[in-house]
Amino acid sequence: MDAPSSLRNSLGEARLTLEWADGERQAISHARLRGACPCAQCKAARLRGVIATVDEGVRLQRIALQGYGVQLVFSDGHERGIFPWGYLRELGGAA
Repeated sequence: MDAPSSLRNSLGEARLTLEWADGERQAISHARLRGACPCAQCKAARLRGVIATVDEGVRLQRIALQGYGVQLVFSDGHERGIFPWGYLRELGGAA
């Protein structure tokens, strides 16, 4: 999947806004992104049924492009997850 044509992090609104080449625009809250981290540690916890509570005050501090997606660094220190473009698009479409 191709990268979005626009990627904007709003600290004040605590959301990441993505605009795709087909014109679709999505906004995903920082807390939702943190709760859906795709790193091995977070995936394993979800598979074990451990539901991690994400503080609504968590903020996305840094975005590092990785070609096929982005590595997101959060204010709680978590920085292991690389979010592929397709995964981000799915998260933005989920209710």
